[in-house]
Amino acid sequence: MAEWSGYDMKNYISSRQAKWTLSFKMMILTAVLLTAVLGIVGVFFYQLLGDSLEQQMGERALSVSKSTAEIPELRERMAGAEPGMDVQDLIEPIRLASEAEFIVVGDLQERRYSHPDPDLLGQRMVGEDNDRALEEGLAYVSRAEGSLGPSIRGKTPLRDPDGEIIGVVSVGFLVEDVQSVVQAYRSELFSAIAIVFAIGLAGALVIARYIKRALFGMEPEEISYLLLQKETILQSAHEGIIAVNKTGGLTLINKAAQRMLHIEGEDLSGYIGRPVQDVLANSRLPEVLESGESQYDEEMTFGEYIVVANRVPLYENKQLVGAVSTFRNKTEIERLTKELSRVKEYAEGLRAQTHEFSNKLYTISGLLQLNETEEAVQYIRQETKTQKSWIRQLIEKISDPMLSALLLGKMNQALELGIHIDIDETSSIRRSLSSRQRQALITALGNTIDNAIDAVRTLSEEERTIQLFFTDMGGDILFEVENGGPGIPEALQHKIFEQGFSTKQGGHRGFGLALCKRALEDIGGTLSLESDEESGTCFILTIPSEKEETR
Repeated sequence: MAEWSGYDMKNYISSRQAKWTLSFKMMILTAVLLTAVLGIVGVFFYQLLGDSLEQQMGERALSVSKSTAEIPELRERMAGAEPGMDVQDLIEPIRLASEAEFIVVGDLQERRYSHPDPDLLGQRMVGEDNDRALEEGLAYVSRAEGSLGPSIRGKTPLRDPDGEIIGVVSVGFLVEDVQSVVQAYRSELFSAIAIVFAIGLAGALVIARYIKRALFGMEPEEISYLLLQKETILQSAHEGIIAVNKTGGLTLINKAAQRMLHIEGEDLSGYIGRPVQDVLANSRLPEVLESGESQYDEEMTFGEYIVVANRVPLYENKQLVGAVSTFRNKTEIERLTKELSRVKEYAEGLRAQTHEFSNKLYTISGLLQLNETEEAVQYIRQETKTQKSWIRQLIEKISDPMLSALLLGKMNQALELGIHIDIDETSSIRRSLSSRQRQALITALGNTIDNAIDAVRTLSEEERTIQLFFTDMGGDILFEVENGGPGIPEALQHKIFEQGFSTKQGGHRGFGLALCKRALEDIGGTLSLESDEESGTCFILTIPSEKEETR
């Protein structure tokens, strides 16, 4: 896959942008929302204003009608035999003062004795809404269409001094007058709605700009793409990544970390939010949260994996908000290193053979130059016999050629150092090995023989011997590598297979035996030792003889 420059990536992301910006979309959405909300509110208030004005007009008409019906002079005139025009003269000033459209006073037969139109005096009242006042003696508000048009009326029964109903007082305001008042308020209402609408749009623009600044000037489409890109990178990374918030709760676990923690494929909702100690007790992320300091390239164990971990705190506006730990599998690196070490061992073995062969050739050449032909022939026969003996012994005792090659190389390497590897006469392995068994056994056997060579190389020449025994007679394949070098103190024997622990001086030690033990355990085998400070150390390697590879 070709690498992209920052310019190309920016152009690619820009090509994914929508035609409309966040500000424009927020203004459009806000405009639609405000139109819907303010439209509903406007209609509601418009209707409420009309109903409220009608109610107020009705109450005002009823109040005027009650006040008028209590005028003693009116009651006396209406109680007379023939009221006449003097009622109209009494009522008209009251109508003008109250700004009512009409005040009509009628008798029990609903004949008018007052009306804004004098021509209608004496005629019957219109509207058919006087029954409750005349028959039941109630005061109320009604709406009906009279001689002047639809109106809101206040009706009050008119009583004589003795309390008997003698008529009705009707005070009214025309509906069209109420509507004209509502229309006058409507323009103010619409102006208020328009102002709120404009303020809403301006607020949407301000909010959109604030959000865009908080999102580093990116559009939502860009953010969604970058989020997808980030998630893809996190999940495809070979390094494990976990993140926690400031309280130590898990917020992220990528697939590599899930695999190392043996939770791959599980529902992560059961892990997200939990304290990191519950999922990974030795993560040390709480230490980073407490100190706020980074930790780099520290080795730790995740179950069967040896990892190198980095831990860094997360800051936002100089406030600690969490921490992230990344870790890479060192076991794979070490296995590769061991593979290279085996290649190096083969090369060392060949180098030793070449060096030894060169020495022998020089010896033969010198004997021939000295005319010691018989000695030269005897020497050649002796060396040929030794090599043939080693090769025949290995071929006869071990059926696996890789294992034979390893031992032959180690024997030549030891011979060059003046160390003798003695293979027990009863040793024999006839069973075939699977690929994983062979790899694990070569790793473990090569490492333990190297340790044995290091242990005896400082001894006297006659003590530089390594005893090797192997068999597949029982249920397992067994190897014993014994040396007479300095033994391991009993107090340290339980630590010898721990990663990072070594009895040797120098750095970058303490990984070989730990890796060997893990390699054997991966196929169901074991690695143990028997050691005494005086008699030396014996490493015991076992693997199942069956071909089935277990975990």
